[in-house]
Amino acid sequence: MAENKPQILIISASVREGRKSHRVALFFKKFIEEKGLANVEIADLNEYKFPVFNERLQYQKNPDAKVLEFAGRVKSADGVIIVTPEYNGGYPASLKNIVDLLYDEWHHKPIAISTVSNGVFGGSQVITSLQFSLWKIRALVVTATFPAPTIDKGFTEDGNSNNKEFDDKRATGFVNELLWFMEATKRMKA
Repeated sequence: MAENKPQILIISASVREGRKSHRVALFFKKFIEEKGLANVEIADLNEYKFPVFNERLQYQKNPDAKVLEFAGRVKSADGVIIVTPEYNGGYPASLKNIVDLLYDEWHHKPIAISTVSNGVFGGSQVITSLQFSLWKIRALVVTATFPAPTIDKGFTEDGNSNNKEFDDKRATGFVNELLWFMEATKRMKA
């Protein structure tokens, strides 16, 4: 891991069997690594198997080691990309669970949102509710978004775009916006 590069954590939010949004998380990891933009890793909520939220981490008496590890990953990241599916116009409980679980870790954390759906709108209905939840916990939600419509046609299971030139162009603007927020935040903290 290069010391001079910023650290981006990609949160793959779906824990659903047969999920497809993870394809976009893999795409972003490959894209960022290929371009050498940052050190990047994926926090796959499907692998964590967190219990349903019952209290914020800061108030838990004996937090699970997985929770502490995840919180540390969020806290140490310079920026976060959340890749979330849209379920019935909202985001999945697995994502709401971790948004509510943490608090200080989100404070002034630059976050970019990518929404995924089987339909043509690319999960656009989920943006408003997710942005609002993140704003309430003082995260810095970047203005650029990356909707991924008709996911089966757009991305392969291993994270390759079926329209690489188009998606690379969109990803460039999206990731650059996140990097700008990350740099601005770093300068403000200095």
